[in-house]
Amino acid sequence: MNSAIVWMILGMAIVTYIPRMLPFIVFKGKELPPFLQGVLRNVPFAVLGALIFPSILLIQEGNLLFGVVGTVAAFGIAFLGANVILVVIGAISVLSLYSVLLM
Repeated sequence: MNSAIVWMILGMAIVTYIPRMLPFIVFKGKELPPFLQGVLRNVPFAVLGALIFPSILLIQEGNLLFGVVGTVAAFGIAFLGANVILVVIGAISVLSLYSVLLM
């Protein structure tokens, strides 16, 4: 392996490690305010929504109804209190049935 590639990998590892480790060092033993804890607790859901939403509109060669049916099915199953795996399996099942009925 070329030494430039090794140095590049080490540099990327350091640049990635520092921002992940810095909050642990800075906030060690400190409690965040409850409002900030609530905001940080919801960040993964907001990011997941931002990643998934554009795909809903661009699914299966422009068939917008396909994406809407899957989204409604997933929201409905999640609203009933199912865990994430059941929501995914349920949405896939509904879309499979929908695509079979369309053909």
